[in-house]
Amino acid sequence: MEEKVLNFLRKEGISENLIDEVDKFRKFYKVESKLEYRIPSPKYKYYGNDVWEEAITALLCGENLLLVGSKATGKNVLAENLSAVFGRPKWDISFHVNTDSSSLIGTDTFENGQVVFRNGPIYECAKWGGFGVLDEINMAKNDSVAVLHATLDYRRIIDVPGYDKITIDDASRFIATMNYGYAGTRELNEALTSRFMVINMPNISADNLRKLLQIEYPDLKEGYVEQFAGLFKDLQLKSENSEISTKSVDLRGLLSSVNLMNKGLSPIKALQMGIANKSFDDFERTLVEDVIRLRISDSMERNEIFKD
Repeated sequence: MEEKVLNFLRKEGISENLIDEVDKFRKFYKVESKLEYRIPSPKYKYYGNDVWEEAITALLCGENLLLVGSKATGKNVLAENLSAVFGRPKWDISFHVNTDSSSLIGTDTFENGQVVFRNGPIYECAKWGGFGVLDEINMAKNDSVAVLHATLDYRRIIDVPGYDKITIDDASRFIATMNYGYAGTRELNEALTSRFMVINMPNISADNLRKLLQIEYPDLKEGYVEQFAGLFKDLQLKSENSEISTKSVDLRGLLSSVNLMNKGLSPIKALQMGIANKSFDDFERTLVEDVIRLRISDSMERNEIFKD
């Protein structure tokens, strides 16, 4: 597994010096056998040399990362891939209106007739040297932000009133993701932002999108690798021009649609399920379907798209 991960970095053209440093990190910071199941094996790879090198360098220097970008830029995919590359157990922490300090650090609970403290994901990540993925951090409310200030402090000690002090393991890192414009999001305050190194996540390039499709679906004919990559970029452009919302600009939806086609569902129906139907506005859905039909006809079948 380790060699496979490092070879992927080499294929992506990552600096050999950085790869050596990652290898040293993996060998120096051991993972408890009971936590090995938490080391991810990503379904999708992240492609993008510059972003990889920025992220790896920051994490090797002990920094925490904030990944900022619009939908379908691969923020969560990169976070998962980074955990795998560094060989660290991963804890996912999703922020929403009900996330508070007890759901992050832990809370008292009953077990076998006794009151015991149940560790939260921040506590576990800090204790075991994990990578904590702070998803949609700009949805965190004030109670959660106070915990994050302590967690991300340079002193690496979580000292929140009502809880014991927690020393953060030297291998622990926190990778936050955020995008703007969703309901419930807000600006991060300067004190919190200053605790991160920030990467503005670029849109996936056409070349990397083609590479992703070819690797995930090696039986996909070359012409349709181009068509599906072009379809996604068409939708992305329409969204950027405010002709449609971001709901249908869904890379996971496109990949899942291709998977349904491979199982025999008609291409147009698969793309409706994975992309067009994610818009609940009739007018917008019709616009998306029109974009799809410019590249994929209603009569098209599986054997036209995949190699025998």
